[in-house]
Amino acid sequence: MVAPAGTENADDKGPGSVGRPLATLEEAQRRAREAAAEGKHDVTVELLDGIYRLTAPLRFDAADSGRNGHMVTWKAGRGAKPVLSGAKPVTGWELDDAATGVYKAQVGTGFDSRQLYVDGVLAQRARIKLARSDITLNAAGFTVNNPDLAYLATLPDQKRIDFQAMLSFTNRFAPVQSISGSTVVMQQPAWDNNTYGYDTIQSPLRTPTFFLLNSRRFLDEPGEWYLDPSAGTLYYKPLAGQDLSRARVELPRLESLLQVGGTYDEPARNLRFEGLTFTGTTWLHPSTPNGYANQQTGVFISGVQPHRPADAFTSCAFGCKGFEGSRNSWAQTAAAVQVSAAERVSFVGDTFVNLGSVGLGIGNDANAHAGGVGLGAHEVTVRGNTFTASAGGGIVVGGVRPDAHHPSDPRMVNRDIKLSDNRVYSTAREYLDQDAIFASYVTRLTIEHNYVSDMPYTGIGVGFGWGANDPGGSPEYLNRGLYDFQPIYDTPTTSSDVRVVGNHVRNVVQTMFDAGCFYTLSAMPRSTIEENYCENSGQLGLYFDEGSRYLSASRNVFVNTAAQWAHANNQNGNRTGDLTLIGNYATNPAITGIVDGQRGNIARDNTTITPDNLPEEARRVIEQAGPTGPYRGAPDPQRPPVE
Repeated sequence: MVAPAGTENADDKGPGSVGRPLATLEEAQRRAREAAAEGKHDVTVELLDGIYRLTAPLRFDAADSGRNGHMVTWKAGRGAKPVLSGAKPVTGWELDDAATGVYKAQVGTGFDSRQLYVDGVLAQRARIKLARSDITLNAAGFTVNNPDLAYLATLPDQKRIDFQAMLSFTNRFAPVQSISGSTVVMQQPAWDNNTYGYDTIQSPLRTPTFFLLNSRRFLDEPGEWYLDPSAGTLYYKPLAGQDLSRARVELPRLESLLQVGGTYDEPARNLRFEGLTFTGTTWLHPSTPNGYANQQTGVFISGVQPHRPADAFTSCAFGCKGFEGSRNSWAQTAAAVQVSAAERVSFVGDTFVNLGSVGLGIGNDANAHAGGVGLGAHEVTVRGNTFTASAGGGIVVGGVRPDAHHPSDPRMVNRDIKLSDNRVYSTAREYLDQDAIFASYVTRLTIEHNYVSDMPYTGIGVGFGWGANDPGGSPEYLNRGLYDFQPIYDTPTTSSDVRVVGNHVRNVVQTMFDAGCFYTLSAMPRSTIEENYCENSGQLGLYFDEGSRYLSASRNVFVNTAAQWAHANNQNGNRTGDLTLIGNYATNPAITGIVDGQRGNIARDNTTITPDNLPEEARRVIEQAGPTGPYRGAPDPQRPPVE
């Protein structure tokens, strides 16, 4: 047993028993390694109640593995709710400005953070909204047209100011370089990358919303905050009725909490994490000169792009050949809990809350793993967990770079991943483009009986690559020039045998667009979407986007989708097709792009329903959707799980 720092009778020289637990996680890990190395029995580390404030992420590799079929389990002790936190509490608040009601606290120096959590809620960084007419965009940044914004040029710490663009399916951030007079110059390559490709800042696919964030001057609304890292001062304007002497304020300092992964030769094996809460991280990449040049679902461009033409601000505002050359180096958002080069790893009954990025990343590309080794996740189980109230999405499985879909080493293949009975709700609060659950290239993936709710973008997304990496390539991407930068593959990707079954997805596509309850990309042989319940989608129910093929959707129920219950993007040479839709139920009868007998599609026996007169089969699907067994009905999906 191990106890949080400061626990009475805790002692790293003691036996680690009930009356005399170990005092540090480091000593518990050392002893667990020694016991596991014997290979004679299972090893269990029990964490007693309390908050374990980490000063560095916990790293588990081959040395932490269970041997000879035995498991190493890190779990909550009986009746305990241990919390692993990368944040420090903020106390000692005093009034800074009586006129504005802003308070301040000293938090120390030597770190930065993009997130602050107050009473379990992600607080808003200080910001102002820009009308589209307030500025004129250009290749270097923008000019300010509104004279009421002339004060911007007088602001200190201008490089800490972010420009945010909420567009259609992208939500972009770029830091300011300088403001002089009415001229705002943005940091590079963030600005170049955010004005390159599709749904760009200067050519969005719907009316954009612009903000400037992260200046003390912008702090004028309740619930906003600003950190001055050089002075070590945190500023916050409380919400109505909020007493900072009693409020629980957490300021993250770590970017990840748990890193599970070895190498392809020596993977981490036979590890289980049960009943733990992971909380209190930030993610600092968007604050670098790279910004967050978001492309879709947490994937972004980073670094100087060698194929970007000099006139890209105009010539590549809606795609161009050079942009196609960037695709194979896109990066992924790093998760707070990371698993790669690992096999037989389980997360059971854990809580992922108040995190600065994705909650759990499984087999992502190497750039998203602190250990430097990506992919290679085998037999990973995620069951009965809760993901909520974080800046990013819940679960991301798989990578997006070439080794993810056509691996140079077969051990890189992500395979046999099961996500079941989880609750993912009210998350992706800052990185609005991210899904509740997203999986790119996986062999034998099961996503079943999860509850997904209150998301800005897609509920459950599977597949990547827009069909361009499938056998024979895509005529659309041949026309775009992609194959000047990569081969036309003659073998399938690693994406196959995907099962999306029995999930309850509701209240999604609340902020972004071009999304649905269920979203797919590219070919997935022998894959099924069955007996799911989708209600209250802000756009689509089933969205088969570019290149989606070999998918069967049966006995799903769609209630109150704002747009079509099913739509296939088969325009512009995309090889979307070979889709089977049989026996589904929808209140919105509209379906587009899927015609029975065309493109290898089968669409028949789908029924239009009304919510107050459900067929027995539709009612059965609704009743059985969502978590099962001991995970059904709890916790309350409207209540954050951490007090």
